[in-house]
Amino acid sequence: MEKDAAMLNCPNEACQTANPLNHHFCQQCRTPLPKRYLWAVAEGKNLGVAGNILADRYLIISQSVLFDTRPGLVPVVPEMEKLQKLKSYLRLFPYRLHVPQVYGVIPAGEENQQEILLLEKPPLRTNVESVTEVQLYKSIDVVWGEATSMRQLNWLWQIANLWQPLASEGVASSLLEASLIRPEGSVVKLLELRHDGEKKLSLADLGEFWRSHLLQKTKNAIAEFLAQVCDSLINGEIRSGEQLVAILDQGLIEVGRAENSSAAIFNSSVKIVTRTDTGPSRQRNEDACYPVSGSKVSKPPQPTALAIVCDGIGGHEGGNVASNIAIEVIQQQVNLLAREARDRIDPTILLADLEQAVAVANEKISQRNDTEGRQGRQRMGTTLVMALPIAHEMYITHVGDSRAYLITRQGCYQVTLDDDVASREVRLGYAVYRDAINQGASGSLVQALGMGSSNSLHPSAQRFVLDEDCVFLLCSDGLSDFDRVEQYWESEILPILNNDFTDGVDMSIVADRLIDIANTQNGHDNVTIALVHYQIKYTEPESIMTPKISDLYLSNTSDLPTKETPSSQFNSSRVRTQVMPDTEPAKNQKFPLYLIAVPIFLVLAGAMGYILSQSQNSLFKIPLPTQPVVTPTNLPNPPILSNAEKQTQVGSLISVKEAIAFSQTPSPFTESGLIPSGTILKILNTSAEIPEDTNQSDSLQVLVCSVNSQILGPSPVEAIKLRPKDKIWIQASQIKASGSSVSKPAAGVNPCGDATEDDSPAVDTSPPTPSNTLPPRRSSNPPSRNN
Repeated sequence: MEKDAAMLNCPNEACQTANPLNHHFCQQCRTPLPKRYLWAVAEGKNLGVAGNILADRYLIISQSVLFDTRPGLVPVVPEMEKLQKLKSYLRLFPYRLHVPQVYGVIPAGEENQQEILLLEKPPLRTNVESVTEVQLYKSIDVVWGEATSMRQLNWLWQIANLWQPLASEGVASSLLEASLIRPEGSVVKLLELRHDGEKKLSLADLGEFWRSHLLQKTKNAIAEFLAQVCDSLINGEIRSGEQLVAILDQGLIEVGRAENSSAAIFNSSVKIVTRTDTGPSRQRNEDACYPVSGSKVSKPPQPTALAIVCDGIGGHEGGNVASNIAIEVIQQQVNLLAREARDRIDPTILLADLEQAVAVANEKISQRNDTEGRQGRQRMGTTLVMALPIAHEMYITHVGDSRAYLITRQGCYQVTLDDDVASREVRLGYAVYRDAINQGASGSLVQALGMGSSNSLHPSAQRFVLDEDCVFLLCSDGLSDFDRVEQYWESEILPILNNDFTDGVDMSIVADRLIDIANTQNGHDNVTIALVHYQIKYTEPESIMTPKISDLYLSNTSDLPTKETPSSQFNSSRVRTQVMPDTEPAKNQKFPLYLIAVPIFLVLAGAMGYILSQSQNSLFKIPLPTQPVVTPTNLPNPPILSNAEKQTQVGSLISVKEAIAFSQTPSPFTESGLIPSGTILKILNTSAEIPEDTNQSDSLQVLVCSVNSQILGPSPVEAIKLRPKDKIWIQASQIKASGSSVSKPAAGVNPCGDATEDDSPAVDTSPPTPSNTLPPRRSSNPPSRNN
């Protein structure tokens, strides 16, 4: 078929009218027409002539770039056996901001001799007026020299966050090919994934890649710093992705400090507008937001800025109560966390505190449910999405299916992952997302606030480095359902960014318009939104104070969460946001008195001990204890452990929340089956005992303590049957991705028969029940409309 004859079919099942490619709405029913560009992975095979149609729907735009002319039809998905070959794409679904996702396949046929894999949302620069005018964003090595110091560090920071997840799936090679790394403005995107094969990759390879491809064109202000980072990576002094992230964080802080050292070099501001509406089909509004609907908040002059959107669950059973409880509890706690300067805050601990604030709100709602005797689906609950801007970062916390979107001049990106059945099936490698959302109960939530104990709640907390003007949209599903945000962001939200620093589009008008779109285009639910507009004025610094890299990688570095990742490692109620101490030496230092007090104390203690021992021997002959009494001064300093180390200590117990893969060998890690949810494992051997030259650096050997026979959700992969006392291998990264909990066994409790006794809290070994999903909250088909 010729290119001029190609038409875009309406996605409305009742219409399906053919429209010109450049139309934005169906000329018959006015349904928005989605423009879906796809990257075809055909292993070097020629797809055909531009303008031809493949499989009666995919228009060839250029080599490897296709356009779906029938977006209302579900794409053909790979068979289960072939789907397992694509598991790296599926399991990296939480990282879809950076990693392309499987759209479907074109089966082998007359037009193509082999099956073609289709990846959606490739890094393409498109023309809204001409579908066929597209261009790949340039590779990172080409655009590197054009970027500012802050953006260069931001790109490296994103790559550092991706290293461990991609290495765990055997695709770290994707971060070592410049042609695959295609930044869209501030966002690093991968064109496709490359499998490592037999390669034994390490962070040294990443250091070599940065040195050979990027260092020469690095901005002068950070060139020395990046050279030190590359050397430390190559020499093996930086041993983990978490350490690398922490070191790059310090570089970003120094850039900010250098900017702030000169007048008018660096300015940033935040503006927040909120709206909530009952909608045309509901009797009451179960949603809530902070600041209160209709508010306008600016920072400065306000010292802090915070936006929260909650979507209550329970209808007449109290969804509005739950959403308002969450707002009240969380805003009080979080506003206190945001008052410190960025360079005095440990981001890892701040993320932990944000998750803890969510846990506190969950407990309060759950207690209310328990007090009122609510059980099962009578319990009230709420979703949550929250944005906290601090300096050059945005912290996003999320539970449920209320969403956060990042809007830049380059695109609109959903940065939260819905806690629903469809997303869970994709993360477990069972389904392609476009197919999963069309299955029954795909929109049912797997978690929300108020539905149970915080021990089984796994909120996601993540942070983003901001180096350009952008807008974060927080919204309930009253707006996000049926892809309304993707359809209208360019016409409604993008104009906010197309203005200078002082003048701009009235955000209140934009918020009102989005509410109107939700009510007229969807109209099936309450709708709540918060617009968070971040603005920055930046001037390139001449130089920065280069941090001493050796001090950074030798210091303790905690695990840092990665983008669009549910961060289950931050769940300690005993950790508070750490205020970093001033580095300047104290003035008028006095002689340390403890140098005098300690020797005096030791002399007195020795004298008293001699007197007591003599009196015991001569008077009462009281038997001495069989074990020596250790005084506090004799206690060894406890080892400082990162969050990852705490989760992988030998003897720790793992309560599997969602099915995870296991292998019978550590290297290569070959999937032998799935461990069902509710299974209890004990860590026998950590990655410290695995040879350093293997790329399976996060493999753990575990002992099966108990096996839950009830698997939550479908399990199409035929797994080897596990039995108590089996010894198998798992990957630590899958513990986090599945939301599984890790703890030490309680004193006197031996769930595996040979567990050692200690004083740590016990792990909850009660298996989850298959009924832990909430009712569906959205339909896979759009509502009928009369326009």
